[in-house]
Amino acid sequence: MSVTTPEAIQEFFTRTDGSYAFARWGRPIAPIVFGVEDETLSTVKGAIEAVVTLAGHTVAETDPELGSNLMVFFFRDWSELLEVPDLDRLIPGLQDLVKKLDEAGANQYRAFRFDDQAAIQAAFVFLKMDADLAKIPAETLALGQAAQVILMWGDRAFAKTSPLAVMPENGATILRPDVAGIIAAAYDRMMPPSADDASHAYRIFARLQGAD
Repeated sequence: MSVTTPEAIQEFFTRTDGSYAFARWGRPIAPIVFGVEDETLSTVKGAIEAVVTLAGHTVAETDPELGSNLMVFFFRDWSELLEVPDLDRLIPGLQDLVKKLDEAGANQYRAFRFDDQAAIQAAFVFLKMDADLAKIPAETLALGQAAQVILMWGDRAFAKTSPLAVMPENGATILRPDVAGIIAAAYDRMMPPSADDASHAYRIFARLQGAD
């Protein structure tokens, strides 16, 4: 069943400046989570593994270059990031970024690093657990973040709508069918690891039609 259109897919990867920018992971994902109890740690890693499985990608214990290439940080204040050893080497301009996010009242931020094919090489997820995020069940928060880090989406992709949906019959939180379909299609082995031309959205759409 078709769940979207080529134009809608294009919007998912169109940035504020109007450019099209897509990237998927080019290597197995080796996650590590900071700032949570063991129970929440299992929840976050479980959500990541579920989305990676949907994509047909793989999870690894370690990354040969970085050790861990998906780092998820939970904290109470943006200034805590400045105390993380060597994080400023992984995130250029960290001090200015922290100041900007703090002044904007942001409660989340994702940063990516890319390899020589412009595929995702590493990602960093920062979650400031303010009153709004604290209201969200851990499973829901983790699934939403996993969905947003499995691909590099446009910076407006989920500004107004969540990548998640609630099943009316049992109240379970799941990925929206259109988002799940795009993730799976984007990881098709015939698709490129990155793209900067909007025609890429039509290729994703064609694969969604093939799954009908």
